[in-house]
Amino acid sequence: MPLHKSAEKRLRQASRRNERNRARKKELKGLLKNMQKLIDTKAEKTEVEAAYKAAVQKLDRLGVKRYIHANKASRKKAQLTRILTNYTQAV
Repeated sequence: MPLHKSAEKRLRQASRRNERNRARKKELKGLLKNMQKLIDTKAEKTEVEAAYKAAVQKLDRLGVKRYIHANKASRKKAQLTRILTNYTQAV
């Protein structure tokens, strides 16, 4: 347990930030899984493209705000683009 007031405040701030970070990363995982699920079920091309757009927007935002590393965001976007391109050519 913290002994100083400032340490107590830092503990409160850290726990709030931890929850916020987890929520944002969980939301990103959900978007990525949703896109993969749509591809696996051979959904409409427009649905997959909408899921792709949402995932890329979230990746961009999290990369810029440093919730995830910028290079990781860029790598994930490239992977999603490759998956989308292969899917649209196959459909």
